[in-house]
Amino acid sequence: MSKRQIPDTLLLEERAGLALNAMKGMADEDYGGIPFFAANLMVEPAHLTHGDWDFGSSHGRMVDGMILARHMSGSTEGEDVERRYRENLLSFFKEDGLSYRQINPNYKWEPNANLIDQRAVILSLTTWFMATGDPKAKEAADRHVAALKRIAVKEREVWYYPASEYKEGGWPSANAVQLRLAPDPAAFCGRLIMPLLKYHEVTGNEDALELCRFFAALIVERSGVFNKDGSFNDALAYRSGHFHTRVGTLDALARFGVFTGDASLIAFVEKSYAWALTISTGFGWTPGDLKEQAYEHETCSLVDLISTGITLAKSGYTQYWGTVERFLRNHLAESQLLDLSWVKETDDRSRNVPGRITYTNVAERSRGAFAGYSAPNDFCCNVNHGRGHVNDLQLCCLGSGTRGLFMGWSNTVTESAGTVSVNLLLSRGSKWLDVDSYLPHEGKVTLHVHQDLKELQIRIPEWAGYTKVRFVREHEGERSEGGGMDPSRFVKGCFLLLGPARAGETITVTFPLSMRTTVETAVGQTFVTQWRGDDVVGISPEGENHPFYSGRKVYDKAPMREGDYRRPERELVW
Repeated sequence: MSKRQIPDTLLLEERAGLALNAMKGMADEDYGGIPFFAANLMVEPAHLTHGDWDFGSSHGRMVDGMILARHMSGSTEGEDVERRYRENLLSFFKEDGLSYRQINPNYKWEPNANLIDQRAVILSLTTWFMATGDPKAKEAADRHVAALKRIAVKEREVWYYPASEYKEGGWPSANAVQLRLAPDPAAFCGRLIMPLLKYHEVTGNEDALELCRFFAALIVERSGVFNKDGSFNDALAYRSGHFHTRVGTLDALARFGVFTGDASLIAFVEKSYAWALTISTGFGWTPGDLKEQAYEHETCSLVDLISTGITLAKSGYTQYWGTVERFLRNHLAESQLLDLSWVKETDDRSRNVPGRITYTNVAERSRGAFAGYSAPNDFCCNVNHGRGHVNDLQLCCLGSGTRGLFMGWSNTVTESAGTVSVNLLLSRGSKWLDVDSYLPHEGKVTLHVHQDLKELQIRIPEWAGYTKVRFVREHEGERSEGGGMDPSRFVKGCFLLLGPARAGETITVTFPLSMRTTVETAVGQTFVTQWRGDDVVGISPEGENHPFYSGRKVYDKAPMREGDYRRPERELVW
C-alpha cells in the first residue's frame, strides 16, 4: 500500500484498529477467556468486573465487533482472543438451539436463555458467516433461528416472547420475576429483526424472514411501544422508554421497510426518529431512558441513532446524513477512550478474583473502548441525579461503538444505479475514489477518482449554503471550475452534482466553515456548545472526569501526515 500526504483528521478505520486493543484486553485469561463486562475507572486502582451479560451477549458483541474492526483496519491484533471468543460462543448453545448464560460461582443466577442475549448471538453469527463462509457459523445460526421461531408465542397476526428468559423446560423463568423484567416487545422482539433480516438476505433462511414479519407487526400494530406522535412509551412495562432498545427497534423496522418496499413503515420510523432527536443533543448524547436512567447515555443508543439515520437518509430523508456525521465526529469519537493518563492502574494481581474482578493493567487493557455511561461533557457520568455514578465502560458499548465506526465508514461512499455518492465528509478510501477531508480545519474535501464514473455527487453540509461552494477539477493537465450557483447543480436537497468523472481525476470542493454557538439541553441540563462546521470545539460547563471537547485543536490549515486508506477487495455490507 503506497503512502502519500493525507489530512491528519478523523479516520474511522484507525479508530477501529484501536478498538481491537480493548476487545482483546477485556478477555479474562483466568476465567476461560470470558470477557469482563464493566469497568470503574474513577476508583484507585481502576477495576474490571464480570456480570450476567458475559456470555451470549458479550461474546456476540465481541465476535461481531472484532470482525468488523479487522475488516476496516486490516489489523491482525487479537486473532487468538477472537478465536477463543468464537469457541466460547458456540459452547453456550444447548441442544434446543438457544444460547444460555452459564453458572458463575461468584453470582447466584440460574442458567437461562436471555432474550436480549439472543440478538447479539444471531448478529455475530451472521457477521461471522458473511466474513468467512464458515459452515460452523451457519449451522449454529440455522439452529438458532429455528429455535427462536419454535419458542415464539404465535397469534393470528403477531408473534412474541412472554418473558425475558427461557429455560430448557420452557416458559417462564424465575429470574423474570426476580429481576422485574417485563416481556418488553422492543427489547426482546423488535431489535431481533435487524440481524434476522440480514441473515435472511445472506442465506435465504425463510424462518428468519417470517420472524421479522410477525415481530414487525407486533411492534407497529399491537405493542404500544411507540405512541401515536412517535414518542416512546415511558411506562414501566416498556422499560421506562429505554432508549437503546427503542432506537434499535427503529433501526430494525427501517431496514425491514426498505427490504419489503413498505413506505408506510419507513414513515413510521422517521416520525419516531425525529422525536428522539428532540430529546437528544445535536452532537449525539441521548438519555438512557425517560425515567430512572435518563442521565445515563449509552454508546449503544448513539450507534442505533447512527444506523437508523443512515437507513432513513438512503431512503430519501437526506437531511439525516448531516445528523449522522455530527454524531460520528462528536459523541462517538469522544466516547472512545484514547487518553488514559487520568486512570490510576496497577500491575498487582493479588486482589484479583477469577470470574469476578481484576485490578491488573486496567488502563492498558481498556485503551480503545467506548464509554458505558457518559455525560454530555464528560466520559464519566457522576451526576447528582438518577443512579449517580455507574459503569464507566460496558462491553455492549464497546461492541456497539465499533459497529458505529463501521456503519459510518461503510456508508461514507456508496454506489447505486451507477451514481457514486460521497455521503459523509470523512476521509476514506474506496474502489471508486478516495476522500481527503480537511474538516474541521478547512472547508475543503478532495476526491481522487480511481475509475471512470457515470455520475458523481457529494453532500454539502446545510450550514455551508450554496452560493460560495466551489469546485476545481484537474485531469492530465486540464482544469475546470464551477460552483453551487451553477444551474441544476444541487439534487436531493444537499448533494452537489458533479456529473461524470474520469479515472485519475482530482476534484477539490471548498465551502465556507460555519462558526456558531448552540445551547443544547440534556434532561434539563443546558450546555453552551461551540461548533466549527460539524465539529464541537468547546462546551460549557466543562466536564470534571476526563472532559469531552476541551482538548480539540483546530488550525487554519489542516495538518498533514504520510499515510493511505484501507480498501478491502470485498466489503462487508451491513
